[in-house]
Amino acid sequence: MTTVGQRERATQQRVVRFFCETLGYRYLGNWHTRPNNRNVEPALLTDWLMGRGTDAALIPRVLRQLERAASLGEGRQLYDA
Repeated sequence: MTTVGQRERATQQRVVRFFCETLGYRYLGNWHTRPNNRNVEPALLTDWLMGRGTDAALIPRVLRQLERAASLGEGRQLYDA
């Protein structure tokens, strides 16, 4: 078995553990092969915003702004996005 990428994977696992155990985030799993994998998950974000009392009329606007910010249009580089 190759060890290429093992150090990176170990670092990723430490980061996930930190976010879950220290910061209280919920880990949704490894989605690298998930169909329709996206940077912004509208259903999850909508539920999260509603749970915090965000006005329902603002949520579509928030989703549009995040999708636009996450896109790589207009000759932008990944770093810029």
